[in-house]
Amino acid sequence: MLLKAASSLAGGLVLYLAFPPIGWWFCGPIGVALLALALYGTRPRRAAWIGYVGAVAFLFPTLSWVRPIGDDVWLALVGIESLFWAALAVAATLVMRLRAWPLWVACLWVAQEWARGLFPVGGFPWARLAFSQGESPYTPFAALGGAPLVSFTVALSGTLLSALVIRLAGGVRWDRTIAGTLLGAIAVPVLGFVVPRPGDEGETVRIGVIQGNVPGRGMNFLGDEPAVVLRNHANETHRLARAVRDGELPEPDLVVWPENSTDIDPYSDRSAAEVIDSAAKDIGVPILVGAVVKIGTENRATRGLVWDPVTGPGAYYDKRKLVPFGEYTPMKELVLALSSRAHLVGRQSIAGKTPGALRMGPVTVGVVECYEVAFDGMVRDTVDAGGTPLVVQTNNASYALTNLPPQQLAMSQLRAVEFNRAVITAATTGISASVAPDGRVAWRTGELVADMNVVEVPVRTRSTLAARVGALPEWILILIGATATVAAIAKARRNS
Repeated sequence: MLLKAASSLAGGLVLYLAFPPIGWWFCGPIGVALLALALYGTRPRRAAWIGYVGAVAFLFPTLSWVRPIGDDVWLALVGIESLFWAALAVAATLVMRLRAWPLWVACLWVAQEWARGLFPVGGFPWARLAFSQGESPYTPFAALGGAPLVSFTVALSGTLLSALVIRLAGGVRWDRTIAGTLLGAIAVPVLGFVVPRPGDEGETVRIGVIQGNVPGRGMNFLGDEPAVVLRNHANETHRLARAVRDGELPEPDLVVWPENSTDIDPYSDRSAAEVIDSAAKDIGVPILVGAVVKIGTENRATRGLVWDPVTGPGAYYDKRKLVPFGEYTPMKELVLALSSRAHLVGRQSIAGKTPGALRMGPVTVGVVECYEVAFDGMVRDTVDAGGTPLVVQTNNASYALTNLPPQQLAMSQLRAVEFNRAVITAATTGISASVAPDGRVAWRTGELVADMNVVEVPVRTRSTLAARVGALPEWILILIGATATVAAIAKARRNS
């Protein structure tokens, strides 16, 4: 049993290596294989804690970016998320008694990730297998079935590898089954190279990307002096305008600022509005401003606001998927009574109701706010509403130099392939980037620096199969996994 626990522990650590910033994508299937080996032939009750051990080994380093909020929050998040892995381990040991079990376990992995994306308090879909494959042989599968299919193919490669090791370790001679298992493990990633994807359509747009940086660090990233963050982004925009006038950079069609690029509500504060308006007039094109705006006397909204150099503030998108305990407080009265830190949330955010498709210059920009990029439906809705290219406005200032910014960039890479859209990420402190529709990072900034650039990106309108079928592949895989689990339980009862 100690050997199984060690295998699960090793599997979790190897799986962590697949995720950015290390990004050894091939460790994804290897980690899954080690976890499957730990579970094979194990009773369900023991499988639960073995799976939990592997989850803790994986999630502790992968979610270490949570530590600036507090080590207690980090520990609690890992502890709760690991429960889903324990449930997966129990179900996996049941279906491993069936023929073709590598397929069923891979389907259950998708079901586990789906559940984590829903519960608790709206879900937390971070650290999905797909998000370790920002640029790998598995990435093209996103164009067929989105992030769930990428997770499935990585998990299937891993379970096939484990099945191969189990048969060879059991003294089975080379036969058709072993040959087929080996062929399957190799074929899955190779098939990624032949996934059809839409081609170029000959249209481009030039986007100015502004990264202003912030004065503070951690939870106090805004610093003690008000409006510094706004001035930083305005100053970088003025610097961009000078570079354009001097011929150092091409003239942009629009400019993008990150989420929370103004720490002052420009609707209610005249000086903030003047700073933004001056920057927009200097560059001469619309700016997508990331603003936190007041709603009534007690609420707020995280808003992507189009600021026109002539007409001022206009169309906007309000963030729909809010961060629990960061933008709003679940079970507010109880949590505020128990934790003084919970009061840092301040005004409670109100979620928007419509996708972020905003007309800016020659294109309709699809706006996705930070946390939303991890949720399949949020991005899909934005593409369906006509967004192209996609813009991810993000504020990672509290998590600078942790593994969160590179993990989020990998999500943007996957979304680019999934929806055949260029993706611009604008971040307050980094990583700001331009991602091509094939998932390639064409340009990126460093962290904790002020920076700006004008990038030319393709405008794509053709849809991938993943965009057309939506969540259907995920539901099919979940249904297959659930059916296999029911069949395994029925078989066990017949044999008891």
